[in-house]
Amino acid sequence: MFKRPTAALAALFLMSTAPLALAAEKPTDPQIAHIAYTAGSIDIEAAKLAIKKSKNKEVVDFAKDMERDHAAVNKQALDLVKKLKVTPEDNDTSKALAKAAEEERAKLAKLKGADFDKAYIENEVAYHKQVDGALETLLIPSASNAELKSLLETGLKIFQGHEQHAEHVAGMLK
Repeated sequence: MFKRPTAALAALFLMSTAPLALAAEKPTDPQIAHIAYTAGSIDIEAAKLAIKKSKNKEVVDFAKDMERDHAAVNKQALDLVKKLKVTPEDNDTSKALAKAAEEERAKLAKLKGADFDKAYIENEVAYHKQVDGALETLLIPSASNAELKSLLETGLKIFQGHEQHAEHVAGMLK
């Protein structure tokens, strides 16, 4: 029942990165920094919504982990771009991610109880799969700066753990 919003977000993310990959043009480091920061911010906002709306301890605990971990990675990213004197560059991918996330949050905001919990966690599973895939296949290979690449690799390990955690919580909700 709630797979459509999840699939739409996942498809949008894939479509938004596909032109970059298909055109054999890799995003620049400033674009990568903005995409990564945007992806983290999206999950922070979704987590805040879940913390506010959910009454399920596992869902709330998961959301608190998402808020804490993504905020920490985003802080490291901001510290790095300041150190490197790089200005993150908004781009079609980060804009598409932000737009899709806003639409998904609006849909989630209308749900309550178990319906909200299920939709939120299903979205988190799909979102982390897509972000992890984009990190592995596009963002990390495209990063030129070694420190940025290292931060993305660290983020990937954390976010793969998030994906597993979300799958575990999803299994508990069934």
